[in-house]
Amino acid sequence: MFVAAVALVVSSDARAQAPAASPAIDTGDTAWMLTSTALVLMMTIPGLALFYGGLVRAKNVLSTLMHSFFCAGLISVVWVAIGYTLSFGSGGNWLWGGLEHLGLRGVLGTASPLAPTIPHALFVAYQATFAVITPALISGAFAERMRFPAFAAFMLLWSVVIYCPMVHWVWGGGWIASQLGALDFAGGTVVHVASGISALVTAVYLGRRIGYGHEPMVPHNLPLTVIGASLLWVGWFGFNAGSALGSNGLAAVAFINTHTAAAAAALAWLAVESLKTGKPTLLGAASGAVAGLVAITPGAGFVTPMASIAIGAAGGAVCCLAVSLKPRLGYDDALDVVGVHMVGGTLGALLTGVFATATVNPAIKDLSLGLTGGLLYGHPRLLWQQTLGVLATCAFCGLGTLALLVVINAVFRIRATRDEEILGLDLSQHSERAYGFGAGEPVAVVTSAEPRPAMAPPVPGNRFTIAIDGVDPTTLVNRWRELCGAPDRRASDDFKQVYAQVTTIRGPRFRFRGGDREQMRQRLETLFKSVSPGARARLEA
Repeated sequence: MFVAAVALVVSSDARAQAPAASPAIDTGDTAWMLTSTALVLMMTIPGLALFYGGLVRAKNVLSTLMHSFFCAGLISVVWVAIGYTLSFGSGGNWLWGGLEHLGLRGVLGTASPLAPTIPHALFVAYQATFAVITPALISGAFAERMRFPAFAAFMLLWSVVIYCPMVHWVWGGGWIASQLGALDFAGGTVVHVASGISALVTAVYLGRRIGYGHEPMVPHNLPLTVIGASLLWVGWFGFNAGSALGSNGLAAVAFINTHTAAAAAALAWLAVESLKTGKPTLLGAASGAVAGLVAITPGAGFVTPMASIAIGAAGGAVCCLAVSLKPRLGYDDALDVVGVHMVGGTLGALLTGVFATATVNPAIKDLSLGLTGGLLYGHPRLLWQQTLGVLATCAFCGLGTLALLVVINAVFRIRATRDEEILGLDLSQHSERAYGFGAGEPVAVVTSAEPRPAMAPPVPGNRFTIAIDGVDPTTLVNRWRELCGAPDRRASDDFKQVYAQVTTIRGPRFRFRGGDREQMRQRLETLFKSVSPGARARLEA
């Protein structure tokens, strides 16, 4: 995106005074930007959808996938109709761009003045993919508890009222670029800090999920998450290297910086995780890679490959620590948008102010108001400019998001009801379920899952069955899966005692091999009352 910013900073007055010369469309640049556009769209669908979808509980996976898919549809239409001109229109005011490209008027058949070697329509399409993924990122913070009508209204308003001004200020010739001189090559502030601070505000405004901090809320399908992270890693080459807006040497530098930062971050996250818990995890590797990709985004076209390794490693380590602090801070950011995107984007923006150098990108001098590098190259002022850019983004996006939530909540019920949340948003909001668990379908006890209590010896003649009433079949299955998948240190004594005696489960009927019947009934009822207050356990004759 920096090419667009340079064009506006250097030549906006000239464009206003004289007609532009006929641009020379470069087929190589066009081919690369077509590829980059497809790569960035792939980051949202299916990349982000799968990454988030695997992290939620089984009863919410479809609603989570829907968030990304719906954004791809809604925001694309909004971008063509009004978003592009509000972001990149050359007229307008301090908040938005002008309306000369309303409905893409004057775009088709021309070259973009901000990217003169590719068709204007291609520049619009490329920017549309950024507009799609940015609000979709926020959805991870309020996963499992926002009603769909409120979600749709929030995405629509946020994209126009928050995202478009941010693009205009940073890449469209607005005041953050022209007056502050803050650098943002591919969206560290516009995408990640903006979505991250908005995610924090939304998570706090909606409150915690039912059972948060007391009940296990483990990912239901880590393979989906890792596949999604892999697609994000590959798609990010279009995100960062594509922001050079051409197939040139700068794109190549951004490409290698993107890859090395992700690699270093994955290793750093695993190292910190191993020191904290004693074991590295696949989820940690995936999360670390994404954190590194976020951290390198603002500086991908401004720093050297060795600097990208340092930025990536710092991003992986710091984001890992930030995520681990979430329980102490008390907010329920369901999928760690704040810890990865807000923290990673902020760190990356600040480190760009340290490592940026005109040796990599001579345009830094124009973009940073006369500086030729960052703190490491004798220019501490750039770090200050980057700090101001981050603070301005946090203030505008945070307060703006809060205002939108208050307005939407006055019209819609934002948060799902208790019954809707317990049932799961897949059924309560979309009348669908991802997995075909039926009420009469046998569900085996997962004896290999943690925790692993010692199985009690069978008591001759003491086999009995306890039935659970008042719990939806899907909720029952999801709750038992959560209990079986929780780490041993978080498992309740009720679950350990029940798990030691239960042999098979058929629908709502639990078959026991021994134990005190009344105690088992009470314990089993307690386990399900936390997710369904009307749950009742009864001994069958």
